[in-house]
Amino acid sequence: MPTQVILLERVENLGAMGDVVSVKPGYARNYLLPQAKALRATKENVAYYEAQKAHLQKANAEKKSEAEKLAKKIEGTKVVMIRQASEGGQLYGSVTSRDIAEALSEASKVAVTRGQVALNQNFKTIGLFPMDVVLHPEVKVKITINVARTPDEAEIQAKTGKAVIADTRGGKQAPAADAKASMLEDSALANEQAEADEEAKEAAASAEKAAKKAAKKPKKADGAEGDAEETAA
Repeated sequence: MPTQVILLERVENLGAMGDVVSVKPGYARNYLLPQAKALRATKENVAYYEAQKAHLQKANAEKKSEAEKLAKKIEGTKVVMIRQASEGGQLYGSVTSRDIAEALSEASKVAVTRGQVALNQNFKTIGLFPMDVVLHPEVKVKITINVARTPDEAEIQAKTGKAVIADTRGGKQAPAADAKASMLEDSALANEQAEADEEAKEAAASAEKAAKKAAKKPKKADGAEGDAEETAA
């Protein structure tokens, strides 16, 4: 059965401060309530919110204003993260929200927590990853994470906008998009070879069938000559 809560701040895809909304019990119990983002919508809590509404709105406005100032320092930041990875671009490990928060804090000189990094899943490959940092429920900025094996690769990725992975055919480094094209090309060549092999098999089968048919004709001819000789005798 849904649980009704009153929001103490804006929650994306749910509502604004002061809204009374219905949510799943687990979402309320495990996230909204312990994070102080909402209160159960009991008569007592609704009355408390109404009594504290002006104070809560003022505090929220101050936090939002401060977040907007910090947003100007962070917006568009490109964070380079050097990691060990295979030639195919797979990381030996992963990049977590904590890693990103620490690197962004160092790059921007603004204290960012892991909870403000909107990362649903850790990054496990090299490449460029645009993502959001939520400084306040109403203030969100975009940054780019550049995961590479070396500073030189990071620079190449920043210029081309593509991940750098190994081109196994030439033993060189190539953008991921080019590698994908190479794979498609290899696949096309493989299909052409398969078709050629199939045609060769069909041709060989036809030739074998024709040879067998031709081999039977002399036997019939020999039999006819024998009959003719007996008749003449």
